[in-house]
Amino acid sequence: MQSCEISSDSTDDPLSSGLRRHQQPRIVVIGAGLAGLAATKSLLENGFTNVTVLEASDHIGGRVLSVQFGKATLELGATWIHGANGNPVYHLAEDNGLLEHTTEEECSVGRISLYAKNGVAHYQTNSGKRIPKDLVEEFSDLYNEVYELTQEFFQNGKPVGAESKNSVGIFTRDLVRKKIMLDPDDSESTKKLKLSMLQQYLKVESCESSSPNMDEVSLSEFGEWTEIPGAHHVIPAGFIKVVELLAQDIPARVLHLSKPVHRIHWNYSCPEAEDNAGGADHNQDQRPGPAPVRVECEDGELLPADHVIVTASLGVLKKAHETLFSPGLPLDKALAVQKLGISTTDKIFLEFAEPFWSPECNSIQFVWEDEAQLESPAYPNELWYRKICSFDVLYPPERYGHMLSGWICGDEALLMERCDDETVAEICTELLRKFTGNQNIPKPRRILRSAWGSNPYIRGSYSFTRVGSSGGDVERLAEPLPYTKSTKAPPLQVLFAGEATHRKYYSTTHGALLSGQREANRLIELYHDLFNAETTKPNM
Repeated sequence: MQSCEISSDSTDDPLSSGLRRHQQPRIVVIGAGLAGLAATKSLLENGFTNVTVLEASDHIGGRVLSVQFGKATLELGATWIHGANGNPVYHLAEDNGLLEHTTEEECSVGRISLYAKNGVAHYQTNSGKRIPKDLVEEFSDLYNEVYELTQEFFQNGKPVGAESKNSVGIFTRDLVRKKIMLDPDDSESTKKLKLSMLQQYLKVESCESSSPNMDEVSLSEFGEWTEIPGAHHVIPAGFIKVVELLAQDIPARVLHLSKPVHRIHWNYSCPEAEDNAGGADHNQDQRPGPAPVRVECEDGELLPADHVIVTASLGVLKKAHETLFSPGLPLDKALAVQKLGISTTDKIFLEFAEPFWSPECNSIQFVWEDEAQLESPAYPNELWYRKICSFDVLYPPERYGHMLSGWICGDEALLMERCDDETVAEICTELLRKFTGNQNIPKPRRILRSAWGSNPYIRGSYSFTRVGSSGGDVERLAEPLPYTKSTKAPPLQVLFAGEATHRKYYSTTHGALLSGQREANRLIELYHDLFNAETTKPNM
């Protein structure tokens, strides 16, 4: 790992001397997802004019991707506003009329991934039988009781026993199994069925955590993720509308699409050279003087900057941080990138001409009876489809037609991404026939699916606290560079935002938005304080 010592020998602070000249700092924001757009919006609203946004893909939004599918708007990425009270995404949507057509039935307060709180989840076995509703409720109560216990380790500082290996999956599986086997009222066949349901619940949990499996999720840290009170809301016109609201006042000259970044040279590490602006006037007021940071784009353009806000996903940082930063990240920050987790959760949308499910069915849950005694399921490549945990019914049908949304996560999601649409549609049809016992289910009319794992500019869905990591690693990831408070180097050269940098709200859209505002506020406060210090300095 390269050293990150201060390389400037200047005895004058270049930041405050720039302010004395009343010149705008040069700020580059990397990424036009929720974090990048929120940061840019805050900076522009506070009088910063020399701001450039570089987005690698050909569209804004990052992991928000709303797709028009016939008359319906489907979400390949972020779908729900999680909680209302104090949630900035909720208030942005509510204040701008985006929730006017959200029905009461859609405001789910239970499982995050259900499209309707009304109706009943149908738990079906691979022998084509539906598990009785009372048995499902009985098991669900048991599972939720243990789930509450997983929260206590962080929230109450409860010590973690060695037998759990600090794993949510291991702890949950062991304790639920024990409780099932000790129940004197259940027959052996009922116990086996409940053990099979446990595996299915853990698959759903993995999809919601975006972890390969729950064995990788840290038990001691699991309770730090904070839920905002209130229901989960769908935006009928598409989550992209929130993105557009953030972007609507950002001038076209600021935002540059299809502009991937090759390397960020910080702390004066890039040899002084004539900046190649490629003939493009990115900003109206270029600030003269040596730039502590230079952003090298893949097309060869070199942008001088005083500050760079990096909103790249944790998946991109894992893949590229060693080459993306020069000098390399400090060891503790690089270790935080390595230790924190991110995986892929994908959706598979299937459209049918007519529903084959009953009107009260809000989801079809796949329970494999032969997995009752499995430890954490690890499937051979050809059995990737066993990781599909369920298909939810999109609601209301007046908006979506007859549509199902399937869920798959982990390495199996990456294998699904490599298959063609025809193969995935056939496999999903066979699964639905197998589990419902209805051999007459037709192939879907159309299929649409996400591919977050293989997207080179995303590389995963959202982050989780992996075994061996902690909230402290999230804080280290978020800490700006350089660390030193020495006046010999300009502060806040490289700042970090994105959902993975929010300790309490990682994995969420509000976490991403708040992190962007947080980093913008660092700069707003810095220049406010320095400007005030300069203007109030007494004449000598």
